[in-house]
Amino acid sequence: MTTPAVEPAMVFADAREMHAAALERLEQNDIRDAAEKAWCAAKRATDALILAITGVLPPRSPDTTRGLRTLAAADPAFHSLRDRYFSRQAALHGDCFYTGWCEPIADTELLIRETIEYVRDAEILARHHPPA
Repeated sequence: MTTPAVEPAMVFADAREMHAAALERLEQNDIRDAAEKAWCAAKRATDALILAITGVLPPRSPDTTRGLRTLAAADPAFHSLRDRYFSRQAALHGDCFYTGWCEPIADTELLIRETIEYVRDAEILARHHPPA
């Protein structure tokens, strides 16, 4: 049996669903879970971007990181997304989710909410950079 091909649009849709789940958790005052879900949304959007450009879906988080760094090294259009990816990885995934350090809460909430802009920007980059 063959595995159906994964399309970037499917992975971007997953990223949007994760962001919606993050906002739901935020409304329930579960900042740690909201932060992790927002991080997952950013990671999935990055996966979709890499898939759209390279044709390969990163299998693991380090592959996603390496793929984004490679894109940014080759084209300055990816620099902002790369920097925003790492800020979310550190603040949402590392600090808030893993260690419980989410202060200042307003800043963490803003990062969570603004993650949808990250997803949109990744979609735009995917549309404007043809596959390699």
